Amino acid sequence: MSWEWDVIFENYPRLLEGTLLTLELVLFSGFIGLMLAVPLALMRISKRPWLQAFPLAYIFFFRGTPLLIQIFLVYYGASQFEFIKNSALWPILKEPYWCAIITFALHTAAYIAEILRGAIQSIPKGEIEAAKALGMSYPLMLRRIILPRAFGIMMPAYGNEVILMLKGSALASTITLLDLTGMARTIIARTYTPLEIFFAAGVIYLIISALLVFLFRYMEKRFNRHQHWPNEKPKDLDPQH
Repeated sequence: MSWEWDVIFENYPRLLEGTLLTLELVLFSGFIGLMLAVPLALMRISKRPWLQAFPLAYIFFFRGTPLLIQIFLVYYGASQFEFIKNSALWPILKEPYWCAIITFALHTAAYIAEILRGAIQSIPKGEIEAAKALGMSYPLMLRRIILPRAFGIMMPAYGNEVILMLKGSALASTITLLDLTGMARTIIARTYTPLEIFFAAGVIYLIISALLVFLFRYMEKRFNRHQHWPNEKPKDLDPQH
């Protein structure tokens, strides 16, 4: 068996085109998923059972079913209903690009919501009580205390979820999208070099994952910068007084 490096270099621009689509899917679905996850997490920690019912069912479904099935339900299932085909949503739902983003966003929102819920519940009670003692309203506590602290706590787990979403985005190729994996499969069908092309695609995935790891480590330090302040005694204090 001979290894053909030339086929990798010749098709590298096409692999980069697929990489750009993969990044778009992860970026847009990740942002939408995060926006959906915040209210879901807040409803999960509510003391009202009727508020907890919807996020519990939502999270149970999207965490309990495979992502591939969810993609097929959105992409193929929407066309089975006439009221959807006659609605204003049909121009969006008939496109595989938007079906993939919607599915990935709904899927990752369920995982992020649980991560965020755990982070909120792990915030020391004293910090919440101190905010209440200062007379902060609940929306103000959310904006200044609860959510910033929760994001700092959840950042490592959130980074893992984004990387999992990056790898899960390869399933977009099952609905005709030429993401990185889909483009690799198209090139292989023409060149009959699966090892070389899948190796090149795997290297690109590894590079993106490494960049995401560094990004989330930086973000974790930013959100938790109070934990990295130097623990030094001020020089102008005299211990004798």
